[in-house]
Amino acid sequence: MHSLFHLAFHVTDLNEARRFYGGLLGCKEGRSTDTWVDFDFFSHQISLHLGEPFKTTLTGRVGDQLVPMPHFGLILQKDDWQTLADRLQAAHMAFVVEPHLRFAGQPGEQWTMFFMDPFDNPIEVKGFTSLSTVYAS
Repeated sequence: MHSLFHLAFHVTDLNEARRFYGGLLGCKEGRSTDTWVDFDFFSHQISLHLGEPFKTTLTGRVGDQLVPMPHFGLILQKDDWQTLADRLQAAHMAFVVEPHLRFAGQPGEQWTMFFMDPFDNPIEVKGFTSLSTVYAS
């Protein structure tokens, strides 16, 4: 069964959302009204609605790091992850967790980075050499 993931969440400014998701992240804009806009978020659908963004806290422990909870994100092939990390670094993104390798040499070895959108919605992007190892334990 093939499926697409859909996530709807709040932002406070649709034009700023367009600059961030469409401009910086390169997501293609889909349908919209004066209160929401859809984006193709790396082959998945996100719907950004005007409203109060969800509250997050640094309470997710991964290894020795605390990460924002809740958060959403995506998993990319390592080369695509690196391209995105380079683009965000060139744009002077303020990372919550800088791009780095996690679980080196272990099952599930991955590159990761955490950053916030302009509305403080946390996003994690993971990179794997092979997507077949995403669930390795």
